[in-house]
Amino acid sequence: MYSLNALYASPVWRAQTHARHSKRERGILQAFKSKLLKKDIFGRVSLIHSEAGPLIRRDTRDAPVAVRWIARRLLAREACALAVLEELEGIPVLIRADKSTLDRSYVDGVPMQEGRPGHIAYFHAAARVIRRMHRLGVVHNDLAKEPNFLLTADGRPAIIDFQLSWSARRRGPLFRILAREDIRHLLKHKRTYCPDRLTSREKTILDNPSMLSKLWMMTGKPIYLLITRRILGWQDREGAGDRKTE
Repeated sequence: MYSLNALYASPVWRAQTHARHSKRERGILQAFKSKLLKKDIFGRVSLIHSEAGPLIRRDTRDAPVAVRWIARRLLAREACALAVLEELEGIPVLIRADKSTLDRSYVDGVPMQEGRPGHIAYFHAAARVIRRMHRLGVVHNDLAKEPNFLLTADGRPAIIDFQLSWSARRRGPLFRILAREDIRHLLKHKRTYCPDRLTSREKTILDNPSMLSKLWMMTGKPIYLLITRRILGWQDREGAGDRKTE
C-alpha cells in the first residue's frame, strides 16, 4: 500500500509542492470566497472560489480530537489515490495536501441521483474510468454511493471521494475482489437507470457478490448503519444534497 510518507517523497508530490509558488497556487492561497458543502465528524468539505478558479478543500482540523487521526488517515488515502490517478480523465486532480487539509480540482457536474443518467454511454464511459483506475493500482471501495458518481456538464462521468480507496503496489487476490466490487456497484446503478441495457454477464455479476461483500452485509454494515444513522444522523445519500454544485 502506498503511504503518505512515500507520497511526500515521490516525484508527483514534489511537483505538487513546487507548484505552491506558481501563479495558480498563489491564487489558491488568496481565496476570497468559500461555500461549505459538507460537515461531519471527520471535518468539512468546502467549495473555494479563488483567483485561480474554483477548487474543493477537505479540512480535518475541525474533527474531534478522538477521531482526528481517522480523518487524517482518510485524507491521506485520498491524497495517495489522486496522486496515482493524476492524469486519468474523470478523476479530480490533486492540487496540494498536508496532514490536515487537501485541495483538489473542482468538477462541474451533479451527483448521479440528480443527473439520473439514462443513456448507456454514461455507464460505458464510467466502466472505462474504473478499469483504468484499477490498472493503475487503485480501488475506490465506496462506489455503492450514488453521490460519488457525478454527471458532468458535458454528460460524462466523474468519480469523487477517495477516502476509502486503496492504492496497492501489487494487484493480488484481495485487490481483484475489491476491484470486482467496484464494477458490481457500478452495475447496480446501471440497473437503476438503464435496467434494459444490462447484459447476461452483468446480471450474473450482480447476482453473485463476493464472500467479502456478503460478510460485510451480515456483520459490518449493521454496525456501520448504527453508527452513521443512529449516532451521527447521516442518511442514505449522505452528502447528496451538499454536492449540487459539483
